[in-house]
Amino acid sequence: MSNILLTHGYFLNEDPAERKVMKPYPPLGLLYISSHLKKCGFSVDILDTTFLDVTSALALLAEKRPRIVGIYANLMTRGNALTVAAACKAVGAFVILGGPEPANYVDEYLSRGADIIVSGEGELTLAELIPHLTHHGLTGLEAIAGIAFRDGDGEVRRTTPRAQIVDLDAQPFPDRAAIDLERYLSTWQRHHGIRSVSLIVARGCPYTCNWCSHSVFGHSHRRRSPENVADEIALIRETYAPDQLWFADDVFTINQKWLERFAAEMKRRGLRYPFETITREDRLNERVAELLAELGCYRIWIGAESGSQRVLDAMERRTNAARTREMIALVKRKGIRAGTFIMLGYDGETWDDIDETARHLRLAAPDDVLTTISYPIKGTPYYDRVSDRIAGSDAWHESSDRALTVKGRKSRRFYRHAQHWLAAESHVGRLAADDGAGLMRHAKARAMSAISRIGMYATRHEVEHG
Repeated sequence: MSNILLTHGYFLNEDPAERKVMKPYPPLGLLYISSHLKKCGFSVDILDTTFLDVTSALALLAEKRPRIVGIYANLMTRGNALTVAAACKAVGAFVILGGPEPANYVDEYLSRGADIIVSGEGELTLAELIPHLTHHGLTGLEAIAGIAFRDGDGEVRRTTPRAQIVDLDAQPFPDRAAIDLERYLSTWQRHHGIRSVSLIVARGCPYTCNWCSHSVFGHSHRRRSPENVADEIALIRETYAPDQLWFADDVFTINQKWLERFAAEMKRRGLRYPFETITREDRLNERVAELLAELGCYRIWIGAESGSQRVLDAMERRTNAARTREMIALVKRKGIRAGTFIMLGYDGETWDDIDETARHLRLAAPDDVLTTISYPIKGTPYYDRVSDRIAGSDAWHESSDRALTVKGRKSRRFYRHAQHWLAAESHVGRLAADDGAGLMRHAKARAMSAISRIGMYATRHEVEHG
């Protein structure tokens, strides 16, 4: 029997949105924990649920009967993580939950099957927890940093925070061999004709966007050396032969000097892969765009969130809407596809702000736009600010923070029309920039924009009541 079984609660076939996209990536966080624990001498088993159904996953847990289980949970997988936790408790396991969400809902998770909640990074904490649980069970947990649990009186106890890992180069690469990574690659190949592998070069984001959760890494930013990242890419090439990479960092281009060194190291080794990643407008400039193109970046997502500077300032984004448009144009000139994120419904957003966002997208003409409707995530300043107006339709264990809304704002139907309108305006902008676009395409795009705006107008008085 392994010292610990690691699992999560994500089931691809239960996610309609992801089934349409079909671009799955493995749970890198669990794979990092696995490789760290194995380096420490522990025996680790991973139950990757991505391509399973719930019934099959629970049957495997019943068969394995693990003694200690670590479950990764986020706001999308809450319900499934709780189901998995209950199944683990049923076979007598100690249940540990970690990831972005459990630390924000300690009492709720401890009340529904978890024995211990891990806050922050899991590697060092689990390396200390495994032998403790093996020899002492749930007694004496107050000596272990970075966790929460219930004491003998049923009270929630939180221990001192655990120090973060300083030297990321000293950490082993993610334990990709522990899962069926070929299943991910073949899924990509079947749906998109390419094989894609994900990796990260840093941990944490130092920025202060007040709607964004920092529950795992805080506001730290720790970066691996360019040589270490290139070593991993060389290993990925030899082992999996992908066609492209996904750098899953919060802000890939945050350090220009690092990017210069990384580009030089990749060139020295003859390594070059098409890739996509995420950044901010203030972390882009002419030289950074040149480096991205040199490295093979084919698409970069630039977080805009809004075209209204007033809303950006309220979000504490520390970005500039006008410069975002300039950076979208810049990367497109370098032959890089420009994607952008837009968030609608932020508290206090007005019709004029949405108008400004539509204008922003029309002028910027990004190649790809992803829009979301804002929701308050517990543990964030935004959640605290609107906490007295938060509403949700379902019981906590059957819902997620994504289902939360803020009383008094426009209805979900209004925002669906707004999403269609923004997509149409972005399309209008692209057609305007395309000298070969015909009059019929322009007319159709304008018509779609007008229809969506009429829908917004018709529903403008509908508000969320919770």
